[in-house]
Order: sequence, then C-alpha cells, then structure tokens
Amino acid sequence: MSLLRRLALPRATRATTALLALAAAAASTVAAAAGRPITHEDLWGFARLSPPALSHDGRYAAVVATQPAYDPAQQSADLWLLPTDGKGQPRQLTFSKAAEASPVFSPDGSQLAYTVQREGDTAPQVYVIDLAQGGEPRRVTSISTGARTPQFSPDGSRILFISTVFPGTMNDADNVRIAAERKARKDNVRIYTGFPIRNWDRWLDDRQQRIFVVPTSGGEAKDLLAASALVKEPGFGGRFTETGEEIDATWTPDGQSVVFAATVNRHRAAFANTHTDLYRVPATGGEAERLTGNGTLEAQDSHGRPQFSADGKTLVAQLTPRGAKVYQPTHLATFSWPAAKAGPTITLPGDLAVSSFGIDADSRTVWMTAEEAGHEKLFTARIGDTQARRAFEMDRGVYTGLQVADAARGVLVANFDSAVNPPEVVRINSRGGHRAISAFNSAQAATLDLAPAETFWFESERGARIHNLLVKPAGFDPAKKYPLFVLIHGGPHIMWRDSFFTRWNYHLIAGTERVVLLTNYTGSTGFGTAFAQGIQGDPFEGPANEINQAADVAIERFGFIDGSRQCAGGASYGGHLSNWLQGTTTRYRCLVSHAGLVNSEAQWGTSDVIFGREQNAGGPVWERGGVWVSQNPMLKAASFQTPVLVTIGEQDFRVPLNNTLEYWSLLQRRGIESRLVVFPDENHWILKGENSRTFYRELDQWLDRWESAPAN
Repeated sequence: MSLLRRLALPRATRATTALLALAAAAASTVAAAAGRPITHEDLWGFARLSPPALSHDGRYAAVVATQPAYDPAQQSADLWLLPTDGKGQPRQLTFSKAAEASPVFSPDGSQLAYTVQREGDTAPQVYVIDLAQGGEPRRVTSISTGARTPQFSPDGSRILFISTVFPGTMNDADNVRIAAERKARKDNVRIYTGFPIRNWDRWLDDRQQRIFVVPTSGGEAKDLLAASALVKEPGFGGRFTETGEEIDATWTPDGQSVVFAATVNRHRAAFANTHTDLYRVPATGGEAERLTGNGTLEAQDSHGRPQFSADGKTLVAQLTPRGAKVYQPTHLATFSWPAAKAGPTITLPGDLAVSSFGIDADSRTVWMTAEEAGHEKLFTARIGDTQARRAFEMDRGVYTGLQVADAARGVLVANFDSAVNPPEVVRINSRGGHRAISAFNSAQAATLDLAPAETFWFESERGARIHNLLVKPAGFDPAKKYPLFVLIHGGPHIMWRDSFFTRWNYHLIAGTERVVLLTNYTGSTGFGTAFAQGIQGDPFEGPANEINQAADVAIERFGFIDGSRQCAGGASYGGHLSNWLQGTTTRYRCLVSHAGLVNSEAQWGTSDVIFGREQNAGGPVWERGGVWVSQNPMLKAASFQTPVLVTIGEQDFRVPLNNTLEYWSLLQRRGIESRLVVFPDENHWILKGENSRTFYRELDQWLDRWESAPAN
C-alpha cells in the first residue's frame, strides 16, 4: 500500500494500521537494505509526535500523533495511549476532526486532560477523558479566551491552565465585553509606545498571559493573577516561543499555590537583556511572591520550567545565567521547599546546556537531556550535586521531551529520532539504550534507503576542533564521483544533529546523486560554552572559513566526492552565511539562501529581536564599529558573482522580507543569474505541505542544474 493511499484511508482504518505497526516494524527491517530513495510524499507523510506525557506510576504514556496531509482538511491529530512496558497495544483515544494538544494524566492515572477546539467551541478548551470507563470526553472549561497546557492539582480536584486575556480584566465577562468592543471598531490600527512589537510571525498586542484554576468537575475558572500588582508591571509577560508566548507554571506539592516563571522587564528589550523570575501565587488568587532575583529591572539570571520532587522537599528549575555574552548555557537550579532557599546548581560536563529534565520517584535523582556533538544525550545527577554525569554513551540519534515517572523508580520516556529513524516514543534504559513503545513511522521508514549520517572531525586553521556529519545518497556507489552540497545550519546557537529533519531533510536533499555535508561551525551548541560564544564579534568570517575548510577536508578524505562540483546554502543564519560566501569566495558553483540577511544594519532595525545583535557586533549600529562594516555581506556586493536561489516566507519577522528584497536588488543590479521564490503565507519556515513540496523541487532543480553544468 502506498503512503498516499494510506493517508487517504478513513481514520478508523489508519488507527488499526498504527496498532499493527509494532509487529510490522520488526518484519519490515529486512527490507531496509534494499530500500528505495525517500520522496517528499514519504517525508511529509511521517507522523509528527508531541512530547509524551507520562502517568505518575509510569505505566502509560500519552502522545498526540499528527498524521499530515497535503490537504489540511485531511490532516488529523489524535491522542494515543501507549503502555510503557511494551507488552500491550497502543490505543487511540480520540477521533475528532479537531487537533488535541498538551495531554496530562490525573494523579491516580484514571483521567487524561488535554486541550482541543471541538465543534461548537469558539476557542480551545480543556477536556477530560475517563481512561477506565471510556465514553465521550467531558468539557471542563468554557472560557472565551481559550485554554492551554492543563495540569491536575496534586489531589486531582482542580486543573490549572494558561489563557491569554486583555489587561485589566477580572473575569471572563470582562474579556467578552472588551473583545466585542474591539471587534466593533471601524478602524484597523496598531499603536505602540515601546518594544517589542512582533514575535516570529505575529504582531504583538496588549493581551497578557494569565494562570487560571478550574474544578475538575467544571465550573467558573479563577484568574489567579487578576488582582495582582505583577500584571500591572509594564514589562510583565511570559516566555516567547516560536509559536507564541507561554508562562511555565506548576502546582506546589500541597496544592495550595502555583509556582510560575514570568518577566517584568520585557519592555527594556530594545536596549537591555531581559530575564524571567520564579513567583508563587495562592491557588485562590492574590498577590504573587517573587522567589528569585533581586526585584530590580536590571538583567539577571533567568529561571524557568519549575518542577517539584515527589516528596515535595525540592524545587528544580532551569537556570540561564546572564552575562556579557549573548549565548549562555542552561543549568539546573535547586531550592529547598517550602523555604525556597537556593541550593547547589547542577551543571553538565563540558559546560553543556540542559534541554529537558525530570525528577525520579526517589526525589533525589535528576535526569536530563543535553546536546553533545550531534546527539541529544541522557545525563543524571543527585540533588545536592554540582555536576551531572552522562548516563551512558550513544552513537546515534537524539532524545527529546524527556519525561520521568514520579511514583515509580527509573521509568523514563522520551521521543527518539535519528537521520534514519523518524520519531517514535521510547522507554529509555537508564543504563543504556531504549525500547520503542510506538511504531507510527518505523514500518514505512524501513522500506527506504537511508544511509546513517557519518561523523568526522578536523582541526580548523585557528585551532578549533570542528564536528561534521556526512550523508551519502540512496543507492550509494563508492566507485562513483558525487557532487557536494554544503548545508549550513541556522541559529547560530543550534547544531546539526543526527536527527530526522523535516524542513531540511538530509536524505531528501541528497537524493540519489549528491553528498550532503553538515558542519557545526564555531557558534554551534553541543560543544561547550566557549565554542558557542566564539562567534560573538566574528559573526560570518570565522564560521565561513570553517565551512570552506570542512568542504576541503571532506573532499580530501572521501574519494567519492567530486571537488569540482560544490554548492552551498542554508536557512536563517545559514542563509546569512550563504550571503557572506557570495561576496567572499567563488569556490561554489551555486548558492541557496533562505531567510538570509544581506544587510546587517537593516536586519537590526527590522527584526523582532535587536539587542542581542548589537551585543554580537560589539556596539550599537549607529557607531558603525568594525563588525557592522567589515562583516556586512551587502558591502561585499562588488564581488558577488555566484548563481543563487533565494527563498523567503513573506510572514517572516525574524529575518524580514526587506533583506531578501535588498539581496535580490543587488543580484539584479550586478546581473547575477538568480531565482527568487516568495511564499506569501509562510513565516520563517516553510510549514505547509504543498509549499514544502515546491521548495524541495526548486532546491533540487537548482542544484541539479549547476552540479551538471560544465566546469568553468
């Protein structure tokens, strides 16, 4: 059965197919050796999985599995229940047309809460499903502003959730009234008096994040912060994410309060660093008590994502120091409870950064994941330790969304994927390895020819040890000579990982006719703080030299690479670096630039974030210090001559359209062969199925054209 036919099946049939997938996966692995090349239909059809939720006793995990489709009307996202012992069958819990999100178990494991906007709802609401009795899910909230990220109280009698409300409101009636007043306005105007005004792909307004509590049986939700002075602070807000804004909150062990993270100095973001502190507010509402920081607006360490140990004696939260460097690694802060007295901070070996964490049922062991050299690995520490240790080594893949049972020792679940393994939910053996407890994608993946990403290192000309991944094409023949595509990651404070990437899938780009090189240049995470901070003050030149040297090393070491046929490109910071290469080298036959800046000064003035760019350049833009001038790609335009594919999402506010238009104008003025592809309904990423298919087609055709062109 083809993937497209499978996606067209009725939902109940797809559910049955997924239930059988665990058994099918084992049988299908034999086919992998003789697999076929991956297609965009394969890539787009793989299920996307939410981070798993774990029951307190560790017996079950819940996950939202999205089955994508090119036609959004055919896409589904449903809740699944997965036995963590691997002995039972996965169970599909929901079959509605709407997409469920944020599942969470009740303390006794008998209920599952989640959010969804079902038919008749004007906004997402909290629903609860009875796992023991079954039946129709029960709606718990009816709030006009919608509900997100529910959490049961320790006794299961109440649920907290987050909602976005209008400032000054005391109840939902206030929000309904203000929403109606604004809808009745005849004008359509945005007015601002401060920064920030945009985030990723949306304009900001004056609405705020608030914490609500509602009885599990349903009823009126209580806004815990409505009467607090905190929400009247001009810089009050939550944590900005790629999809919006969020407040991290959790119940205290006695269920009498809620601990959450918020900022009060976001309004200073144009000229200073901002931070979040931890606060405690009574579960009945009232004034919020600050638990961290000194109460000033000056930049301080940030705290977030609080969690309590099962015995209620320790609070653990992520801690990101604040300093002169833009990049700072995330550690774990510990506090005694209920005194909220700071204890030892847990750091990672090599000064790595914590990605996710959980506290074991013994209330003493902390498990965490962190990026390291192309992987996201498992680490562990004891409360009171100052440094964690690796739980075990791993040579493939990444663990994300770690969850730890707080009523059963040693039960850890996470999502796992690698360059050759689309995501699945796994149970991790704390002594090494894991066992899959889902099989949404494994059977289909086993039919494909996906070569594992290979690792190599070299020492750069300035003495840095540089990590690289190399991906071979399907049907690889060591006797052939293949062109090289140098793919440059964004960020810059991320890294190329041994992971299954949808937006820039290594194997789909490699196809059957090219080798893909992925270099973790200076500025990448996963190699320690100093390495990540090394890009500050040298945004393009140093990293670009390392990228070029990586290509030289790969050509020298791997005889199947044809060094006369090289192209390079990337997105976001990878697009910035591609545009820098445009003005500084002629080694590449062609370039690809998605969401790349060409004018650093214009990028500073129009992006949704600006102060970090000023810090990276060593001073404000109007001073036109060394980096603003010496490493601005636009000022290299006299040397532009490489053919380039330029792509952009029109709704991108991180690297706004103006930079792409400036680049396009320079290319046209210089008479350089180029192709501009604008996606009017996309943001910083290409997220819609048909647009993604077009993007990959444009990329492949562009590379094919110049890789096959006669040498100059």
